[in-house]
Amino acid sequence: MSGSCLSTGMPRTRLQLDADERTAKTRAALAEDLRRLRADAGVSLTAAAVAAGVDRSVVSRIETGALQPTLETYGRLAAALGADLAARVYPQTGPAIRDRHQVRMAELLIATLHPRWLVAPEVAVRRPVRGWIDLALHAPADNLVVAAELESELHRVEQLLRWSSEKAEALASSSMWASWTASGQEPRVSRLLVLRWTRANRHAAAAARRLLREAYPAEPQDALESLAGPAAWPGAAMVWARIDGRRASLVEG
Repeated sequence: MSGSCLSTGMPRTRLQLDADERTAKTRAALAEDLRRLRADAGVSLTAAAVAAGVDRSVVSRIETGALQPTLETYGRLAAALGADLAARVYPQTGPAIRDRHQVRMAELLIATLHPRWLVAPEVAVRRPVRGWIDLALHAPADNLVVAAELESELHRVEQLLRWSSEKAEALASSSMWASWTASGQEPRVSRLLVLRWTRANRHAAAAARRLLREAYPAEPQDALESLAGPAAWPGAAMVWARIDGRRASLVEG
């Protein structure tokens, strides 16, 4: 009755570990809800099992966390206790899956950086939103952290801008924040958007020129000079990653 994935013997990724953690919390919450409903209603394990059409041991093992039932079993038990089961998938701050282009873009950005920048890849934020920041660029001398988002395809611009802003604002909930505030001062937080140079992306960016300009008002050239040298960071900026075979570079666009 378990819906868990089979082990392949391969090392588990941070996405899989995060999914396991969230799933375990959800199952524990459901088990506690069912146990509390049954107890409040004064219904025995046997009576609940008979009404739901399952074995008594199933109900007992669900409530103790020893069994991972299907949604159908949860639904039957909820109905037997006069409750409704609701299951939804709520969007957070963007997909955590990275494609091969994003990997190249990350390598390109890291290779471009001046030594004054320290890089933290895939930084998780938890509050008030959950998500992953592709790269966090820390300039200790400037007391600055730049949340960098790498996008190989530009689709829903409004959503991208909202997610990027919310994740940057949630940086204080990341595990890296303590090291960034070791000096006793909280760093300034800024943003960087790196888009892959493709015809489709250029057309999408042109159509949303005003929105992108408002979200990333700094001059791209100033941002490129700051990333590659000692120049001061100009503020939220957008640059392009031009990848042509083995050749790759960051450009203004």
